[in-house]
Amino acid sequence: MSEKTKSWTVYIVRCANGALYTGITNDLAGRIADHNAGRGAKYTAAFGPVELAWKKRKKDRSAASKLEAAIKKLSRPEKDALLSGAGRKTAK
Repeated sequence: MSEKTKSWTVYIVRCANGALYTGITNDLAGRIADHNAGRGAKYTAAFGPVELAWKKRKKDRSAASKLEAAIKKLSRPEKDALLSGAGRKTAK
């Protein structure tokens, strides 16, 4: 699959300490496995294991990066609303 045909996924995982981590990937299962093996981000390596809490597919890396940045700006209550489905307007 070429770079242009790959879709990207914005995801939120819940760490073992209850914290939320947001990222993007074009291989969600592989990325979750990396996080749980301590090969993901430094944060999830320190506070894993992680559990997938939310995901949204985007057509390209640029769109995924923009959504990731928007989610990272949300407050914890806003992220919790997104995870519960109440925040659908926030994550376009």
